[in-house]
Amino acid sequence: MLDDNNAARLREGVKSLETMTRFALAVLALASGVYTYLGVRSLLDGSADLIFAAAIIYSAAVSVGIYAFWTYMMKFLPLMRDTARRGALIAVMGLGSLMIVAMSSWLNAAALAGSAALEQHLAVTLEDYVGDLDGAHGNALSAQSLLPDVQRASARFSRLADNERRSGALTGTSGSGSVVQLLTQMSAQLDELGDTIIASRTSVTDQFEQGSTHLANMRALVSGEGDVQPRADKFAAEAVALTGVIAALQETSIAASVSRAADDLSLGFIAPVADGRTEDLAARQDEVMQSVMAAVQAQSVALKTAADKILTQPSVEPRRFVPLSSAEAVLKYARDFLPSWAGAISIDLLPVVLVLILAVVYSASRREARTLEAADKISAAEMMRAVSMFNEMNANQQRQSEIGDDDELECEQSPKEPALDEDGNVTPIEAGKRQDSERKS
Repeated sequence: MLDDNNAARLREGVKSLETMTRFALAVLALASGVYTYLGVRSLLDGSADLIFAAAIIYSAAVSVGIYAFWTYMMKFLPLMRDTARRGALIAVMGLGSLMIVAMSSWLNAAALAGSAALEQHLAVTLEDYVGDLDGAHGNALSAQSLLPDVQRASARFSRLADNERRSGALTGTSGSGSVVQLLTQMSAQLDELGDTIIASRTSVTDQFEQGSTHLANMRALVSGEGDVQPRADKFAAEAVALTGVIAALQETSIAASVSRAADDLSLGFIAPVADGRTEDLAARQDEVMQSVMAAVQAQSVALKTAADKILTQPSVEPRRFVPLSSAEAVLKYARDFLPSWAGAISIDLLPVVLVLILAVVYSASRREARTLEAADKISAAEMMRAVSMFNEMNANQQRQSEIGDDDELECEQSPKEPALDEDGNVTPIEAGKRQDSERKS
């Protein structure tokens, strides 16, 4: 008995849920329209009244379109029994879903996660600028690694000059001669180069502190409160200032100057004339100065090689901050906001579930109805109407049969003689007309 009533129960259940289904569809369409309005408003430019009117018109069109589309799908798709026609409607539903996502869902996602996506964009850009500042600072400081080599070479030449002056450690004759003069000259040149490197360190430190200040301001804007768009504008101003600092750090590197100074050590080498009082001392001075010249050339090559290696390091490319709208940020960082995207799409495509439920219920109702007897396919109301019609038909037939019996009886009781008129003629009366006149009477 339960199986006999299941098909009817399914039909009654669908009918009882029609109001709820329409209400749910209307709420979903309205919610999608509201979030579409918030999303499209962030994309429009112009006066406030123009933006408001345009956003309202677009969101209203989206709401009406979504409601009409899903209403058609719920009305016709469950009724399709032919596979080809059902497949065609399913294809239309898929195409309509893609259009809904294109015109509404991404704007819903922009409204749901637009501010967070903009903050994400600022945070990612901030990390890029941090890397750029560190890279430029590292390149600028890399030349500072040459300072110990320069100071060590200067100290060695100074020490040799002092030893030669005191004890004649190189020529065997103490005093301030040509060798001492040459060694002192090379030590002084290296000291000047070392002072240049030290001076550049102060400039690099100052610029790095300035860049760090800009980064701190940008970090505060990223994590700040309030509307994100004004913060993004201030962030852009700080980014421009930081880009200038990074470019200045690129130019502050002393590596190129060290490379040129290393060339000057060998190319600009000026050896003094031996001033020994004897030929033997002069010869020894010339020999020592040749050794000093070889040492200077070796030191020059070592410094130039180290400086050139620093110069071959990749420089930091200047970065430009690109501001984004909330919708553009949501699209760019979609992977970071998958829950928001899921919610935005679900608002628009949740009626797909309702359509599929109705299709399954209608299919089950038709399948179970085919297994029922003819008498089991009608409801009690239909049965009552059928009984009433049957009783009326029986009553009409009974009345017609009673009228026919009365006519036959009257015909049998009527006189056999024909009726005469005033002139004595017989007036024929057709049986059909007589019965009609009798019925009228």
